[in-house]
Amino acid sequence: MNAALSRNWKHAVVTGGAGFVGSHLCTALLAQGTSVTCVDDLSTGTPQNIAPLRGMPGFRFVEADVTEPFEVRRDVDLVLHFASPAAPADYLRLPLHTLDTGGLGTRNALAVARTHGARFVLASAAGVYGHPQQHPQSETCWGHVNPVGPRSMYDEAKRFGEAMTTAEAGTHGTDTGIVRLFNTYGPRMRSHDGRAVPTFVRQALAGEPVTVTGDGLQTRSLCHVDDTVRGVLAAAASDLRVPVNLGSPVEITMLELARLIVELTGSPSQVRFVERPPDDPAVRCPDITIARGKLQWEPEVALRDGLARTVGWFRTRL
Repeated sequence: MNAALSRNWKHAVVTGGAGFVGSHLCTALLAQGTSVTCVDDLSTGTPQNIAPLRGMPGFRFVEADVTEPFEVRRDVDLVLHFASPAAPADYLRLPLHTLDTGGLGTRNALAVARTHGARFVLASAAGVYGHPQQHPQSETCWGHVNPVGPRSMYDEAKRFGEAMTTAEAGTHGTDTGIVRLFNTYGPRMRSHDGRAVPTFVRQALAGEPVTVTGDGLQTRSLCHVDDTVRGVLAAAASDLRVPVNLGSPVEITMLELARLIVELTGSPSQVRFVERPPDDPAVRCPDITIARGKLQWEPEVALRDGLARTVGWFRTRL
């Protein structure tokens, strides 16, 4: 799908650009000739993610916390707001920072877009649906979120960010879009970030028991980061202002995922069942009708292939 590359961005700001998805966005934008200012406080992102980009023409790194107002002195025509702790290990460790980034950080990133007349895209997440009462989840689903639960800082930060983005567009006419990401995985994930794919891969490569929570029948819909990046850039190049789901419409149970990763690693690991965390969603699966119809986007990387690539990347680093 080439529509994502048809918009000739001159200069993009990527908040959270040293993070997992953010760094892949920086790489993709630079590859199509767009200058990139990467803004990150390195609270969860890492310098290693952007090390290959340092010294490249058009790339600039600014270490800054987006919860404080920030300026970009040269013209900007695209702002991708991806700053946020996204992994359980991070948002549980940084609950107030997570909420501040979703609120103040979104407002400050929107101010940059408004000042420059730039297109703004908010990275939201499937967490806005909480324990969904609709399955698969379409963008019309309002969600079912526990505001005082152990995941509330992340889910509510994303919901508030969407409300802030919507209010900004209505009040100031800022050109905004919202993407709801479903379980992106791939190279540059951190091995101890608490998410299923890096946890299972790390354990399997070490020959340790692969720890599946509960009975393992809870589902997720895994989308390779290359597909996610294509979807984000397609949304940025569009005129969509409504939220759009970006994820795989194919579900897999956590038990099936664990067994597949054990197979792909050739590991002797056995599955071990452990206690399931509270408020862990039972199902996750996006309805991608809008993405297919409006963006001509759908995932292209098959799960087995994407996981094999991810395992290969982790082998070189663990």
